[in-house]
Amino acid sequence: MKVASGAGGRLRLLTLARPEKANAFDAATVVALTAGVDAAVSDGLPIAFMGEGRAFSGGFDFTGVNEHSEGDLLLRFVRIEMLLNAVGMAPVASFALVDGAAYGAAADLVTACTYRIGTAKAKFRFPGFRFGVALGTRRLAAVTGVEAARAILLQNRTIGAEEALDIGLLTHLVDEGDLLATAERLLDGHQGLSSVATARLLSLTTADTGDADLADLVRSLEPEGLHDRIARYRGEHR
Repeated sequence: MKVASGAGGRLRLLTLARPEKANAFDAATVVALTAGVDAAVSDGLPIAFMGEGRAFSGGFDFTGVNEHSEGDLLLRFVRIEMLLNAVGMAPVASFALVDGAAYGAAADLVTACTYRIGTAKAKFRFPGFRFGVALGTRRLAAVTGVEAARAILLQNRTIGAEEALDIGLLTHLVDEGDLLATAERLLDGHQGLSSVATARLLSLTTADTGDADLADLVRSLEPEGLHDRIARYRGEHR
């Protein structure tokens, strides 16, 4: 992950930088993202996420998954859920800058953000229920509405940029090269809000589902093993 400043130092930019792996979330990436979010919050800076290369992120990195114990796999998903909750409940605004595919855990990260800005190349899929792992489902329903969220998850559809904008998964659809500039313009509109007022506003307009989401995630290991679910899913989608 790369860390930089944007908007004249008013924004902390976290860039997923594993283009050879479609910026997939391995354990180290999740740790780095969480640390980056914590540092930005500590500094009182809004956060922006983007991906290097053709994809925002392919989601969970399944590389070497068979070498992990069930407990290690669960820990990886728990850490992702904690990252999503840290972003969703952050006292600062967050921006997802999406110029490509955002699948699985990466789509959940986008959903957790205050602003979700995409180009025509943005597309989303939420396949977790296919192998029994639900991350951020309540956030998706809050963003898109219950009926749209159910349709997305039941059918495992890939959502293109125009549809994502129509259902609220994207808040803005912009030209290529205008992602960061759009975030900067939105930040300009925050002028006059103190950090305390911003934190209060975000808190009052965000449902804290972190404990419930984490409990659901832990229960998802029963009654069938996570390894078997993942192996079956990957076999069906080769």
